[in-house]
Amino acid sequence: MKTLKAALFFSAFAFANPALAQLEGFSTGPVFDDFGPTAPVQSDILVTPETQFKIAFDVAKKAEPGKLNRTIESAARFINMHVAAGVPVGNIRLAIIVHGGASVDLAKQTLYGVRNDGATNGSANAIAALQKHGVEFRLCGQSAAAHKITNTDLLPGVKMDLSAMTGHALLQQRGYTLNPF
Repeated sequence: MKTLKAALFFSAFAFANPALAQLEGFSTGPVFDDFGPTAPVQSDILVTPETQFKIAFDVAKKAEPGKLNRTIESAARFINMHVAAGVPVGNIRLAIIVHGGASVDLAKQTLYGVRNDGATNGSANAIAALQKHGVEFRLCGQSAAAHKITNTDLLPGVKMDLSAMTGHALLQQRGYTLNPF
């Protein structure tokens, strides 16, 4: 357990600091080859092919213009890490609830570029790739209203919730747990 906690802490620390993000021993795959690097860990608590995950990620902090949102990449890391550990990708169901400043990270390039000095939405390709593996992306409607984002401004497949609070409550009713990272 201590090994797993240390590995999770170190991974979170490393990915929060871009200079450390390319640590030796970290690689992408087996699901996402362009993002979501992880390192193999000798864990004391094993996951098995029967393991089922239903997890919600909460995203409030926006990405730097043109960069991949860190929490969106964390969802890819979660999938890569657990598939590499033997959990079938079909046993991993993730939802990402976005609110606050991160709302624009779910916007089509037209709006994103206007709001970020012409920068390209660095999260758009990852969002599309994650959606192909069943990851739900849901935007807080209250944040959307505050940031003047409409349903037509959203990337394909992104859904609008009444609020982030509503989205999390509905996911909890469906058996999702909240990832605190």
